Amino acid sequence: MKLFTKISVLCLALTSLGASAALDIIITEGIDSARPVAIVPFKWLGEGKKPHGLTDVVSNDLRFSGRFSPRAVFSMPQTPSTASEVDFQAWSDQGIEAMVVGTIKPYINGRYIVGFQLIDVLRAQITKGQAKILKGGQLVLSNDHILDARETVISAKEFRQYGHRISDIVYEKLTGDRGAFRTKIAYVLVNRKKPEFKYRLMISDYDGFNEVEILRSRQPLMSPNWSPDGTKLAYVSFENERAQIFVQDIYTKKREKMSSYRGINSAPQWSPDGKTLAIVLSKDGNPDLYTLDIATRELTRITKNRAIDTEPSWSPDGKSLVFTSERGGKPQIYRVNLESRRINRLTFDGEMNLGGSITPKNDHLVMVNRSRGKYHIAKQDLKSGNIQVLTKTRLDESPSIAPNGSMIIYGTMHRGQQVLGLVSIDGRFKARLPVRDGEVRAPAWSPFIY
Repeated sequence: MKLFTKISVLCLALTSLGASAALDIIITEGIDSARPVAIVPFKWLGEGKKPHGLTDVVSNDLRFSGRFSPRAVFSMPQTPSTASEVDFQAWSDQGIEAMVVGTIKPYINGRYIVGFQLIDVLRAQITKGQAKILKGGQLVLSNDHILDARETVISAKEFRQYGHRISDIVYEKLTGDRGAFRTKIAYVLVNRKKPEFKYRLMISDYDGFNEVEILRSRQPLMSPNWSPDGTKLAYVSFENERAQIFVQDIYTKKREKMSSYRGINSAPQWSPDGKTLAIVLSKDGNPDLYTLDIATRELTRITKNRAIDTEPSWSPDGKSLVFTSERGGKPQIYRVNLESRRINRLTFDGEMNLGGSITPKNDHLVMVNRSRGKYHIAKQDLKSGNIQVLTKTRLDESPSIAPNGSMIIYGTMHRGQQVLGLVSIDGRFKARLPVRDGEVRAPAWSPFIY
């Protein structure tokens, strides 16, 4: 594991590679502890072929979150399309806590009306005894068990994206935390069989669909970093046979060279307000931390030490940086207050700790921990200092946290090949994202985009 593995790149064309998944999510651990829910296939209210895929997206999203275990369609006791059709006792007997039902009907100009309801099955069972009996013996429940209900007009091309939207709603209603299913990831794809353009910088939906190539290069590309608004990427490019930091707008394709000093230009990280980059430069000797004002290009030196200081990451409030340093002998994680420049050491356990970043709620430090010669993803409680190792593989690196703090994506090795891994913040759920063509590394999870 080298300290200088975080170098990022991004360049010119936005060439879509279609809607198929470039990464295949394979769940390896933790689904047994998830909450049982049901995503009932939406009823088609039109003629001809029924549009497919929407409920599959929702089921997969909730499953991949590690928090939910969607019931298989073949085991469902019924397929209702509205809350009034639900046999709550049948679903409760199967242990289902919540369910989504809905309809799809044709509209105009190739568009569709999609309606859905999120139902709390447990609450419906409780309120059933409080239902009113109307004349004719009709049983009427209150609407307290309907947690959300919406109807939207979308095109056929928007089915996958709207599925992610439904997933976000369901996740937030059932957990209290914002869903992150409409986010993206950036990563570097390496194909050694194509030496002319061996490295490619890619972005895709969080689940690997809608992959887009940002840059192809003969030189190494690593560690892209998203701007807080999700419209730009900062990166380090070696395309000119030297390290240079660029910022590129992924929509307009405009890019700007931000840093091209002699020696190391690496590890750009956007500040929470999007106005500053934290970077690593060696122009004055050893690698140290600097901040770069994006508008004025004013450069401020943050650390000055004979040891290597690298891998900066901002605190959620933007008032400090955590970083990796060898000033204590071996790499450990430190924190520097940007106003006072006071530096505190954060990690002590294990042989070394590096690549740290603070979770959005400012409660944990996520990092790479080396113990007994193996590199694992770990988290440290910032109050107690207790460390929990989250992964079991032996060569994990480059952790990036989902914007809601629920999951971590990271690089790892599987059967001698570099792939991406997913682990929940509590360590109970694990998945692997092997790429179909080549190797994939240096993941970066986007902020909330929509």
